[in-house]
Amino acid sequence: MVVSKAASESDLSIHSTFASRYVRVSLPRFKMPENSIPKDAAYQIINDELMLDGNPRLNLASFVTTWMEPECDKLIMDSINKNYVDMDEYPVTTELQNRCVNMIAHLFNAPLGEGEAAVGVGTVGSSEAIMLAGLAFKRKWQNKMKAQGKPHDKPNIVTGANVQVCWEKFARYFEVELKEVKLEDGYYVMDPEKAVEMVDENTICVAAILGSTLNGEFEDVKRLNDLLVEKNKETGWDTPIHVDAASGGFIAPFIYPEIEWDFRLPLVKSINVSGHKYGLVYAGIGWVIWRNKEDLPEELIFHINYLGADQPTFTLNFSKGSSQVIAQYYQLIRLGYEGYKNIMENCQENTRVLREGLEKTERFNIVSKEIGVPLVAFSLKDNSRHNEFEISEHLRRFGWIVPAYTMPANAEHVTVLRVVIREDFSRTLAERLVADIEKVLHELDTFPSRVTAKLAATAEGEVSSGHKKSPMEVQLEITNVWKKFVAEKKKNKNVIC
Repeated sequence: MVVSKAASESDLSIHSTFASRYVRVSLPRFKMPENSIPKDAAYQIINDELMLDGNPRLNLASFVTTWMEPECDKLIMDSINKNYVDMDEYPVTTELQNRCVNMIAHLFNAPLGEGEAAVGVGTVGSSEAIMLAGLAFKRKWQNKMKAQGKPHDKPNIVTGANVQVCWEKFARYFEVELKEVKLEDGYYVMDPEKAVEMVDENTICVAAILGSTLNGEFEDVKRLNDLLVEKNKETGWDTPIHVDAASGGFIAPFIYPEIEWDFRLPLVKSINVSGHKYGLVYAGIGWVIWRNKEDLPEELIFHINYLGADQPTFTLNFSKGSSQVIAQYYQLIRLGYEGYKNIMENCQENTRVLREGLEKTERFNIVSKEIGVPLVAFSLKDNSRHNEFEISEHLRRFGWIVPAYTMPANAEHVTVLRVVIREDFSRTLAERLVADIEKVLHELDTFPSRVTAKLAATAEGEVSSGHKKSPMEVQLEITNVWKKFVAEKKKNKNVIC
């Protein structure tokens, strides 16, 4: 969903760059034009505006796939007019989706018998997948509490404060309390011990993250499972686990097969994964897989027949394009286990190159871990003069989109930059990025930061008044000033995401 506003009061029209070739009149910016225009003109006007977008290949903030093979691009365009929900009209597309579900279920070690079909569904992304998994947990918990004659109006989920915003959306939209384990300085994922301590009779599940958005780290799902097994024995509860493997689900099976995080653990009842991240498909596809049929309440599944034959459906939306489902199937059979393994190992190697390049500058602390999603999260060793937000802003001049952000509660004084290594991020680009970061550091070293200079002046006034702030207080103030600065820049744009 996009919340928009009319930001340009001085210019309410759109002008064609090559007006004399196409049209001589301007178009209204926020109203539908009265008359049609030539298709060439429409294309040119839109294409000209899109030139100002960032380059997806240089968008190092995103985990989402930005390149696919031309053959897959062709398949996508050939099927772009198919509505996936019309299963009776497009039975082959439905079959391909079912094959994907079963392939992913086997990849996650689902306990399937010979010839047994996996339980799962394709979604628009991991956000929808998490909503569906959360609804299944909530309904199972409600049914259990009703059967026991207990209150069933205050469900909660336990997770770390490092979760992606989709978990907050689920909690708010579906009235589930989100109990977050606070982070600690130097430990930026959910602590399993603290998570299990927060579990109570109203906990519908504990959500573990396989690949934190903040630093790519895998949470210890095995430790969480073992602790929760013991607590369930002591209390008589049956609190389950959901694994949010949006980023790590297509990484761990190929380069960390020894890590137990999936259906090999008895309390893991469902897993979501983003096909459009390391599943190597363009944006618009996610998957949710359940351990078995009993973990997906039948009353959540709708059966319709007004599109043809009886069709079971469990989605938040109705219509959906078929292209991404077909693209996922292409990647799974085109690459196979060997291909995915090679790509993930290459991403891992390029991550090492970038990490070592940053370490050689001797200016950064590496916050990310070597085991996890292939990304590098790093922060300045000395941010007394310049900070991570300034580096992020200056890198834009070279075309790089590198996000700077603060850690969640209890670690908000830590600011990091993050570079996500995708398949199309080469070693050459990694080396070039390090060189450009060094250029930015050199430039920043030659003149005082406007923000830190302003704060320094404020600090002088405080010293004269007898109060001096601690280094952590100064860093928090610098961070808050930059957050306000970035927020103001966003406010001045037309679209707020």
